[in-house]
Amino acid sequence: MYRFLLAPRWLALHLVVLLAVPAFLLLGKWQFGRYEMRSANQERTQANLAAPAVPLDRLSTVGGSVDAKLKYRAVTVRGRFDPANELLVRRRTLNGKVGYHVLTPLVVRDGEAVLVVRGWVPMGPTAEAAPEVPPPATGEVSVTGRLMPAETEETTGIAERSGLPPRQIMLIDPARLGERLPYRLYGGYVQLREQTPPAAAAPTPLPDPEPDGGGALNLAYSLQWWVFIPIAVGGWIVLIRREARDRKAAAEAASSGKISESHEKVTG
Repeated sequence: MYRFLLAPRWLALHLVVLLAVPAFLLLGKWQFGRYEMRSANQERTQANLAAPAVPLDRLSTVGGSVDAKLKYRAVTVRGRFDPANELLVRRRTLNGKVGYHVLTPLVVRDGEAVLVVRGWVPMGPTAEAAPEVPPPATGEVSVTGRLMPAETEETTGIAERSGLPPRQIMLIDPARLGERLPYRLYGGYVQLREQTPPAAAAPTPLPDPEPDGGGALNLAYSLQWWVFIPIAVGGWIVLIRREARDRKAAAEAASSGKISESHEKVTG
């Protein structure tokens, strides 16, 4: 009764099911891995946002680097802003508008500085025109902000470019920017939240990140892929049983017809 399973079209169906089941399993596993990673990142981000501020020297060093696990930790640092070496970071958005991050060195001591994003400003009339940037406060200030690791093309999706207008950059990478600034720079940079004394005018402050759900969508996708496995196997079994039932019914009908013909011949 089940010899039809060796027919070419059925062999093709078997192959599709045999390939689909491990594919659904692996896709679900991949999405679940993404869920675990994003959940861990979200938990770490929330913990870092809630952690009390500590001196910058505790988490970053001159010429060093900042681990991604320290992203958004609150730090404090004192120094003097250097507007002469201020830079504008291109392709930065805020509330759906494109503009620049204002990156100003904060000189901590002679020959050493940390890069501080003072905030965001909208772009000028054209991409080449310089935007209006409020000057930093003069004199010594105390800055509290979020510690951020150096940016790369991989972490931001922003490609480096050459031939930019003066004092404009694409990525905040202290290792590279140290080559053009007269300071030894701390690893990473600080995203300003508040300063004392406050500036008379300032760029628009950058908000803290919003919770992104911790990968809940990835978890839903993983469950969806895994649900497809019993659906595929169940559908395969249903088709086999239906085909077998139809063939059996056809065989019984054919057998019944032959018996009737034989009976008519005998009685006739």
